[in-house]
Amino acid sequence: MLNDILAVSGQSGLFKLIAKNANSIIVESLETGKRFPVYQTTKVSTLGDIAIFTIDTEVPLTDVFEKISKIENKAACSIGKGASNDEVKEYFEDVLPNYDKERVYVSDMKKVLSWYTILQGKEMLDFEKKEEVAAENTEQVKAETKAKVAAKPKQTVTKAPKMTKTAAPKVTQKSMPRKAQ
Repeated sequence: MLNDILAVSGQSGLFKLIAKNANSIIVESLETGKRFPVYQTTKVSTLGDIAIFTIDTEVPLTDVFEKISKIENKAACSIGKGASNDEVKEYFEDVLPNYDKERVYVSDMKKVLSWYTILQGKEMLDFEKKEEVAAENTEQVKAETKAKVAAKPKQTVTKAPKMTKTAAPKVTQKSMPRKAQ
């Protein structure tokens, strides 16, 4: 769902992957629709690869977006760009109560909330599809596993014949050729 949506370092907003070249990728801004190249030296992250630190583990960004969607009843985020840091922290605690307060900064929280608003405005967040796809994938994997097991012939193990040890010929002084003097 979010693997084609990119966050580009040094650029605000989100971008959609359009094409790949040898030295760059072509992206399109979700907000303006403007296309431009992003070169190899620029740090680019897909939203599918981003996770939020919690005390126990890391929570994928898609799960965070899903929790925000449930809180907002599938509407845009109620916290705007002009919200104070305390308001953002309080809202984020409602979304993800066990987030790591030392490693998740307010700027990260604001970025996540703005990304949610952008994706929600473009109607790119469909969590019901995610559940359907996951269920289909699970059924497909089960069917493939059954097919592989059925198609795989039963292997019989044959033992190699036992090797008997034979002693090497004993070398003695008498049996060795003499050196020519």
